[in-house]
Amino acid sequence: MTPADPSESTTSPGGMFRSLRHRNYRLFFIGQSVSMTGNWLQWAAMSWLVYSLTKDTTWLGWVGFCRISILFVAPFAGVLADRFERRKLVLATQIMAMLQPAVLGILVLTGRVEMWHIIVLSIYSGLIAAMDIPIRQSLTVELVGDKRDLGNAIALNSSMVNGARLIGPSLAGLLIWLVGEGWCFMLNSLT
Repeated sequence: MTPADPSESTTSPGGMFRSLRHRNYRLFFIGQSVSMTGNWLQWAAMSWLVYSLTKDTTWLGWVGFCRISILFVAPFAGVLADRFERRKLVLATQIMAMLQPAVLGILVLTGRVEMWHIIVLSIYSGLIAAMDIPIRQSLTVELVGDKRDLGNAIALNSSMVNGARLIGPSLAGLLIWLVGEGWCFMLNSLT
């Protein structure tokens, strides 16, 4: 058996973070890590808010169900990603995604939030996520210059999502205790 070509090895220079040597992917990875953490922070805060408003776990299910729009819109987002410049599409979806937590944060901080606001904003969030996720995933291919690093970038993206899933809700618990749900939504808007 002959040794594998070192240039194809998973332990090549940079090891498990080798795809971060590509500047554009590195910037994207850092930005998405912050953004994903904010998203998970928001979902934990939203669940807490829904239960605080209703004292009914059924509403938690309804709010989660509102994201079902992902199933219907995501295939069209893939078509958009193939026809238009992905970078501009990701910027557009991120700007639209920024509006939802800002509106929710303002409603909570002013004491005007009602369940119908949360339902409508959850549907909106699901629609935006349905557009953003396939476009963002296809953008990764463009950002990694060396295709040999693409598998590594995909693995890092998966790690990023799971890391955000751990850090976001933990941070939400602390922030809810310190400043309340409204500031969690405002913080997510900034991310």
